[in-house]
Amino acid sequence: MPDVRVVNVVKKYGKVYALNNVSLNIHDQEYFSLLGPSGCGKTTLLRLIAGLIDPDGGEIYIGDCRVDKAPPEDRDIGFVFQTFALFPHMTAWSNVLYGPKVKNYDTKQAETIGHEVLELVKLSERLNAYPNELSGGMMQRIAVARALAAGAKTLLLDEPLGQLDAKVRNDIRYEIRRMAKDLKLTAIHVTHDQAEAMSISDRIAVMKKGKIIQVGTPKELYMHPNSIFVAFFIGESNLLEGHITKSDDKIAEMELREGYTIEAFNQKKLKMGDRAVLAIRPETCAMRQGLINENRNGLFGVVEKTTFEGTIVRYDIRLVNGDRFLINRPSLTEEWVSIGQEVTITYPLEKAHLFPYPENGLNDEISV
Repeated sequence: MPDVRVVNVVKKYGKVYALNNVSLNIHDQEYFSLLGPSGCGKTTLLRLIAGLIDPDGGEIYIGDCRVDKAPPEDRDIGFVFQTFALFPHMTAWSNVLYGPKVKNYDTKQAETIGHEVLELVKLSERLNAYPNELSGGMMQRIAVARALAAGAKTLLLDEPLGQLDAKVRNDIRYEIRRMAKDLKLTAIHVTHDQAEAMSISDRIAVMKKGKIIQVGTPKELYMHPNSIFVAFFIGESNLLEGHITKSDDKIAEMELREGYTIEAFNQKKLKMGDRAVLAIRPETCAMRQGLINENRNGLFGVVEKTTFEGTIVRYDIRLVNGDRFLINRPSLTEEWVSIGQEVTITYPLEKAHLFPYPENGLNDEISV
């Protein structure tokens, strides 16, 4: 099955860049996700690969063939829409066989393919049902089956789970990945749901405002974000602003508001006087009751709010310098801390990420 390459692709609507000089290499048989907030260009990129719209510049390759000027039917792709897009007057069987018939497969071959893909999506027993007789999850599986029956080598999925409820969405996302892997397809999945992308993707491209910010495995994006935006958008991060008061190649000392000083690994080689932002994930922190001044990466504050979310308790804490700080702790293995309690927070230096303060301002940097 083919790899997919996008080279310096540009797409404009008037003066607005939907995609601004985007390049991307998706590997053969990879399950790849395009992740980002609404309006970042991920669906535009998917539609360009599918041939549903034309680029204003750049090149697109599927396998060894340049396809940016080729019609959609010559690209060997299957497209699965968020809205299911089944023919309402056709049964599941007729929907699935539509592609093979359009491609003039003989009847026996088309029926063989139809039975195979319906078995693959575990809906053989509903082949005579019309779309309005199927659940949302079933309709989306029929939509995937129709794409596969047409001989797709590359599967493109545009928010395919967006209209499903949470339980069905969790089940179907693993089914779609399983099918793609079983058939050795190259799959490109568009979503704004971090959990969805992180759970099923081999790699993810994080997008913002028509550009790709970072590409990597879910673990790489989570553990080693290359920017404040990725640290904030993938999972959660507390963002502490300050300036560097002392630094060397390994450790930087950072002063927050009100003269509050902490330490961080100096990954970006910041110098004394530089403005900086430290990103700390809520689940990496430890919290003890009382104010305990033992090390330079201790944070002190008061619990203002607790939220029980099943396996975790979320603590909203107001630090002594006025900054807000969020901590997630296991709900079943630790004693809960009450509202109004003074606490000491510590974080491992190797799991905190120090970045230079963005030129466009912090709010603009993390805006979606």
